[in-house]
This record gives sequence, structure tokens and C-alpha cells, in this order.
Amino acid sequence: MDNKELIIVVDFGGQYNQLIARRVRENHVYCEVYPYHKAVAKIKELRPQGIIFTGGPASVYEKNAPQIETDVFHLGIPVLGLCYGMQFMAQTLGGKVESAEMREFGKTPIDVNTASPLFKGLQEQEIVWMSHQDYVAEIPAGFEIIAHTGNCPVAAMQNTVKKLYAMQYHPEVLHTEHGKEMLHNFLFEICGCKGTWTMANYAKTAVETIKKTVGDGKILLALSGGVDSSVTAALISKAVGDHLTCIFVDHGLLRKNEGDEVEAAFKNSGVKFIRVDASSRFLNKLAGVTDPEKKRKIIGEEFIRVFEDEGRKISSVDFLAQGTIYPDVIESGAGDAAVIKSHHNVGGLPAVVDFKGLIEPLRNLFKDEVRELGAELGLPDYLVWRQPFPGPGLAIRIMGEITVEKLAVLRDADAIFREEVANAGLDRSINQYFAVLTNNRSVGVMGDFRTYDYTLALRGVTTTDFMTADWARIPYDVLDKVSSRIVNEVDHINRIVYDITSKPPSTIEWE
Repeated sequence: MDNKELIIVVDFGGQYNQLIARRVRENHVYCEVYPYHKAVAKIKELRPQGIIFTGGPASVYEKNAPQIETDVFHLGIPVLGLCYGMQFMAQTLGGKVESAEMREFGKTPIDVNTASPLFKGLQEQEIVWMSHQDYVAEIPAGFEIIAHTGNCPVAAMQNTVKKLYAMQYHPEVLHTEHGKEMLHNFLFEICGCKGTWTMANYAKTAVETIKKTVGDGKILLALSGGVDSSVTAALISKAVGDHLTCIFVDHGLLRKNEGDEVEAAFKNSGVKFIRVDASSRFLNKLAGVTDPEKKRKIIGEEFIRVFEDEGRKISSVDFLAQGTIYPDVIESGAGDAAVIKSHHNVGGLPAVVDFKGLIEPLRNLFKDEVRELGAELGLPDYLVWRQPFPGPGLAIRIMGEITVEKLAVLRDADAIFREEVANAGLDRSINQYFAVLTNNRSVGVMGDFRTYDYTLALRGVTTTDFMTADWARIPYDVLDKVSSRIVNEVDHINRIVYDITSKPPSTIEWE
């Protein structure tokens, strides 16, 4: 991407690396994450406006602790070190880092020097999120202390001449009450950013790049109907029109009306849209299978086979398109364009279709940015805000064997749950919510009759990155309405439970 403003985040293994990038982008400043061993080469190549070092689990004085070339401190580019990043900066430049007698963790009041550009407009005492065992015992020459706590003599430091700044705490997390303002000060007061990065600009540049790359070539996209693939289709279509062919494999494991909604969105959009009804093919393969891992493998393999069959019918394809997004790139090795995640649904296609290259127009975006881009491109809300949905679909939300009857029960129950969450205005605040048809049956009473039917579990979570998640506190009156509607409107369910476990120890999905 052609970005006039760029911040590079150097990842030392911190758990908040993606969150830091998100916070930077919230200020309309473009940001990329690179692992520490690749960072300096990229910094010299791209000449960013600023550099941010993440935290990390290591101690800087340990053997084999993560480190980068000291050139980074002599390029004239502002650097902000966070937690481990601060300790690395201090020790590398002649300071001293030691293990603290008392570990600091959690919300902590700090005293700050508001004359520092990092703390412009803030109070002399702030609440921040600490998480460290080591601390900077001596600052390097040329630095000054600009914040401290009762237990940490150097909570922040700066060398304004060399444009080097550091914080022992995490400004990127919400527990640091004015962390956003501190990062904003680094970006705008210290790095001189203007905040020119917008989705409209991103879309325009992406369309131009796709046109230049593809020329008169033909593109093939596996369209799942999820947010990522839908936005990818809309963006590529804007660039090449009918040179894009989308194959939508309906495996019969979608939610209620979902296949028709996807088709309605793309059928008359100018895109060549092919819907393949492969539901009986998938259900036959899944017959009698109860192990969740086997379900996943069967569905993944069959998806590739169906896609191959359809790919053979297309005379010539020059490029394959995928809805890869930035978290995929980071997890695969940030900045390494040659890495393609092995679990992509179309991983088996190259053996059938000989294509010149891969088009991944979303590979620089996070999920919330993909939604923003989708809205910018005019996609309908039901696609832009579609709930995250696993590739195997309802197959891993039905415990035990998959049957047509079970699918019908779950579709209806899940639709009621999602409808009532939306009616309560909670659909944007709960990051993922769905129903699970368990394999447990229990005794119930309906009217004067004894029943022996399925237990349905409801699941709702809040999360920023889907790596960890907390169970959503859905109001009791909403859950009561959901429960009442489901047992009255859906056959074969006589008991409903709500999942109140977080991730970890559980996962978001049940299988």
C-alpha cells in the first residue's frame, strides 16, 4: 500500500502487539507489525514516521533475549518503547535493568511530568496498567525520568534530543485510563503525523493496485458469504468488474436464510456468481460422524473437492483471490508475503487451476477495518455485520451426528436468539453470539405431557481479538424472551442453558 504516514510496531513477543497496531490505526495513522528479527531492515526500507517497541515475556538480561540492531536508535526516527521495549532501550543504551523485589501488576497510579510531550494535556497523576517483574534501575545517559510510581522509580523516560521515549506500562489497554491520549501524543506531537489514513483512501488505492496487477486477467474467488470474502469480492469487483468469478459453495451447514442472503447480495451485482448446492454431498460424507475433528477434516476436504470440480469448468484463471486479513498475516509471520496459512479453504486449488498470482486486498486490515471498508463499498449491513461463522458451519454447533432434522432445529433456534439480541440493540456490543444444539436430552413437561427432548445452549462473548474472550452479560429479560420463544416455536427443545465460561479455559465454539 502507498501510505504517506507509517508507524512500524516491532514485536518482541508481547500479547498486545495487534492491539497496539489497532490503537495507532484508530488515530487514522497506518501501522504495520514486524517481528523483531525483521524489523530494522523494514524500518530502513520504509522510513516510517515512528517506531513502537512492544512488550514481551522475556527478561532483557537473559541469554537469547529478543533484541534488534542498535542502528534503530540512530536513524533520527522517534521510538516509543513499551514494557520490555522500554527495558531493551534502557539496557542497550547504557542503563541498567534489574529484577524487582515487588512485582507490579494491574491498575497503578503514577505521577507524571506534564511538561513531556507524551503527557501533554494530561493530569499530574494518571492510572495505568502495569505488568512487569523487571524494572529500569538506572536510566541511560541523556535520558530523564518523566513518570514514577511508589514501587517503580522509572515508569516512563525520555531523551528528547534523540526522540526516544519509553513507558513501563501498557498505554494500549483500556485499563490505562488515558492511554489513547498518550499514544495520540506520540503520534502527533512527537512523530508529526497528520492522521490521513482513511477507508476511502484505502479503497481507492486498493482498487488502483488491483487494476494495475491484474490488467485484463481473470480472477477466481471462493466466496463464503462471510465478512472477509464478501468485502474482498466487492473490492475486486469495483476494480475488474466481470473479470471476477465468485464460487459460493453452499455446504448445507449455513444458518437460516444465509445462502439466499449471500446470493441476493451478489447475484445481480455485476460479478459472475456461481452458487453450488452441495448440501447432500456434504451430509452424506458426514453421516454417522460424531467426532468434531473428523467433522472439520471431512468438511475442509470436501470443500476443496467441490471447488476443484467447479474450477475445472472455468477455461482460464489468471489470479486466485483470498480474504486474508492482517491477523492471519501476523500469525503466519508478519511481513512475510510468501507465507500463506495452510488452513485456507482453497489450499488445494493450485493443483487444478494454473494461476499467475494471489490477490489479497485485505491483508493489511483488521476485522473492524474490514467492516468499515465494507460499509464504504456499500455492502448491505447484514453482510458487513455478519456474525463470525466457522468454516464447518453448524456442523460444529451440533453435538454428535449431523442430520437434516437437527440442522432444522438449530437453524430456527439460532435465528430466534440472534433476532432477539438484535431487537435489544446488543448486536454490535456482543462480538459473537450463537446457539449450540447439545446431544443431551432431558425430561420436561409441555402442557400435560412428558417430553424427552434436546438441551439447547446459548453462547455470547465479548472480545477484542478472539484470542481471549469474556462471556457476555446479556440481560435476564432478553434471555427470558429468547427462552420462551424457542421452547414455544421450535420443536424438540425443552431446556435452554446459557454458557458463562470465558476463553480460556473454554474456547468460543463448543467443538
